[in-house]
Amino acid sequence: MSTADIGLIGLAVMGSNLALNIAEKGYTVAVHNRSAGRIDEHMADAKAQGLDGNSIPKYDLAEFVQTVKAPRSIIIMVKAGKPVDDMIEQLLPHLEAGDAIIECGNSLFTDTQRRFDYLKPKNIGYLGVGVSGGEEGARHGPSIMVGGSKEQWHNAEAVLTAIAAKFNGESCCAYLGEGGAGHFVKTIHNGIEYGDMQMIAEVYGVMRDGLGMSPKECADVFKEWNKGPLNSYLIEITGHVLDAVDDQTGKPLVELILDKAGQKGTGVWSAIAAQQMGVPATAIEGAVAARSISSRKSERVAAEGIYGKPNRAKTEVTLADLEKALLAGKIVSYAQGFAVIAKASEENGWALPLATIAKIWRAGCIIRSRFLDQMASAYDKGEAVNLLVVPDFVEIMKDSHPSLRKVVAAAAVGEFPMICLSAALSYFDSYRQAQGTANLIQGQRDFFGAHGFEIEGRGSDLHGTWPSTLDK
Repeated sequence: MSTADIGLIGLAVMGSNLALNIAEKGYTVAVHNRSAGRIDEHMADAKAQGLDGNSIPKYDLAEFVQTVKAPRSIIIMVKAGKPVDDMIEQLLPHLEAGDAIIECGNSLFTDTQRRFDYLKPKNIGYLGVGVSGGEEGARHGPSIMVGGSKEQWHNAEAVLTAIAAKFNGESCCAYLGEGGAGHFVKTIHNGIEYGDMQMIAEVYGVMRDGLGMSPKECADVFKEWNKGPLNSYLIEITGHVLDAVDDQTGKPLVELILDKAGQKGTGVWSAIAAQQMGVPATAIEGAVAARSISSRKSERVAAEGIYGKPNRAKTEVTLADLEKALLAGKIVSYAQGFAVIAKASEENGWALPLATIAKIWRAGCIIRSRFLDQMASAYDKGEAVNLLVVPDFVEIMKDSHPSLRKVVAAAAVGEFPMICLSAALSYFDSYRQAQGTANLIQGQRDFFGAHGFEIEGRGSDLHGTWPSTLDK
């Protein structure tokens, strides 16, 4: 008997929390997992929270599908890549025309587009849905970025809108476009997240090694910063992370964590997508590079043995400078991310709503921050594609970029690695420079190719004459 409003496959941490969220919002959810034991564990959790009445466990895949009301919406929460394709093939024999598969993992948007195109002739919808907020967001309200079939989106809209985070009463869930649109936006979200986290880490490094501050002192600063312009989820949790103490040793927990940061691929995907479209995203690229360097721990230890420890004297940079530098760097990172989204929208014919994207990132997601409301307002007004020329942000950058410059300069002299913040500053300086140096690069290219070069204002058919000595 078809009694469930929606189905969900994959009851690991994210899937289980999402299913509990759905049940809590008053919808009946059928659940299935490859391992029967995990279904039992989930149902025990649901019962403990008084949600078992809205949860239907199904151990057989065919029975699971039949439990969901038609037209069916089946969420799959499995590992990206081949497992998603395998699950699609397992589901297909049991689905009917008009049903939809909703994939809520971190999939590469081109894979999502391929699956969308594969299922469309079969009259099976495919929604590639970006879900941000981690396990806490999945349980209590994530930011949800939907791409795929608009018809099937409407079938699942009530449920997805209900379980999303809310900002001033507005749901942080939106349909963004066909095919891979939702997963592309989630990918860039994660790229911005990489940049945010790396910039925070770089500022922490100056506080720790340049100002001699303890983790507790750093925590207090970040907590204070979270009350001002830097107010955001990542600044908030940074204060908590730096404040945490290990129960067994009594030492600050951050000092016991190995300095190797992993990555799941979305940061790399966002950097590659930006480069392929010719949109500079130096903050994202820098953050990805920083994580890659961090993973080479043994090489770094060996290199320090060769060159000696960094000569880090006490820096003259102030906490006020660090706060403004971080604010400027974050604005550049968001500006780059939105510029990539705008270009992808143009190239793929998605018509991505930039204002809506900023709005659904205001709550639930990892990169939620105070100034996303300003960004949404700017895009609503159609002020510009690049946030660096939006009046509100122009004023902030004019006030804060001198501090960013001071911090990056001090880091260079003081031997503090600053891949991300320095990349943000270089981008800012390049973007606001009317006369650059690419004329020399173009001249070099034309010389080696023995072709003409373009002279500004005089057309492109003009050929110059290189000195004969250079020809030789």
